[in-house]
Amino acid sequence: MDFEFTRDNENKLLNRTELEFVLKYEGATPSRQDVLGKLCALRNIETEKCVVDSFKCEFGKQEIKGTARIYGSADELKATELEYVVKRCQAKEAAPAEEA
Repeated sequence: MDFEFTRDNENKLLNRTELEFVLKYEGATPSRQDVLGKLCALRNIETEKCVVDSFKCEFGKQEIKGTARIYGSADELKATELEYVVKRCQAKEAAPAEEA
């Protein structure tokens, strides 16, 4: 995966950094969690402080255009972002095994 940041804007009012990026990849389309993990690794931040909002790919192209927001703390993220956006970006936990 190869990230190219097209816009990097600091929003001091909400204490966050707003990013627009283009991600080029090979093979299957990466999941939202994979993109979030790679983005956080590049920026050297924890995944609890970042959300990937839009995630758009076009048919036939192996690139994704998206937006992400990086907050100063996890509490600020939860106070500002909508609940479904936060839930969508969290790592999916393994389903508990049913007891026989």
